[in-house]
Amino acid sequence: MPRVAVIGCGDVATVHLEAIGELEDATLVAVCDTDPTRLAAAMAAHNVPGYSDHRAMFEEREIDVVHVCTPHSEHAQPAIDALERGINVISEKPLASTLADGERLVAAAAASSARMGVCFQNRYNSAVQALRRRLDSGEFGAVLGGSGTVMWNRSAEYYQNRPWRGTWAGGGGGLLMNQAIHTLDLLQWLIGEVSTVRGHAATHALGDTIDVEDTAELFLTHQNGAQSVFYATLANAVNAPITVDIATEKAQFSLRGDLTITHVDGRVEVVEERRAASGGRDYWGVSHQLYIADFYAQLGNEGPFWIDAVEAQKSLRIIKDVYAQSYPGQLAEIS
Repeated sequence: MPRVAVIGCGDVATVHLEAIGELEDATLVAVCDTDPTRLAAAMAAHNVPGYSDHRAMFEEREIDVVHVCTPHSEHAQPAIDALERGINVISEKPLASTLADGERLVAAAAASSARMGVCFQNRYNSAVQALRRRLDSGEFGAVLGGSGTVMWNRSAEYYQNRPWRGTWAGGGGGLLMNQAIHTLDLLQWLIGEVSTVRGHAATHALGDTIDVEDTAELFLTHQNGAQSVFYATLANAVNAPITVDIATEKAQFSLRGDLTITHVDGRVEVVEERRAASGGRDYWGVSHQLYIADFYAQLGNEGPFWIDAVEAQKSLRIIKDVYAQSYPGQLAEIS
């Protein structure tokens, strides 16, 4: 029975703790947070010991799996410390806030007997899974290209409540690192790995509040020759549905929660997405629990988990490439 700990007891930890509670063969044994108020609340809610230092927790508790739910800049070190002790790691996205820390994590995971997974839970959405199966089947011919959009709204208050989100040092970036990374991950996973990136990031609406970008546009060339475009902003009036569209030789695929497949002969299919209740926010999606349950189910398997540090590094590189093109005078700060 895996003994589990959670590092970081803020917003996204809600869905991790829910998922852990649903596992029949796992036991939460500790929580960790540097904020005394959040730590005390988590200790009381789950009746487990709490720690302000993850290293002290690792020394004092027997832990098999740790969930890293900290701010972006605090992802790497707790995960590396856990992997070096043979503790399996589930980390929230992004892999790390910098490319250097991402590379450190990749190396630590490769050298460890433990497994690491990074939460790109939208890959577990039933409509996304159906789309991937259809593309892999070959029945629709070659993938020609695609597009994605994330048109959301974030207020100044959102950043003021968690100041790390609006800084390079705390978040490693803005919109692309915090909100749009999930959709970028889907584009590169569904269409194919990305070989070249052209893009621009800017701050249009929140310049008085944040140091990082709130809007970005990208043009991606994939290794299989397909091309895709991507647009994201936090300056939209509302949180509009995320979109992913993929064109193949024999059909058009459109994700708007549900998947719509329009065949060249005019036939239309619809694959409905699951609807799941959670204490988390709607825009986190419906599949954290599936992702986490699958990670635990595969703990005894050989080899890396399928969404591991190497896989998560792909979206991080795309984003940092855009930053390098957009902020050439800030390379030390943004890399």
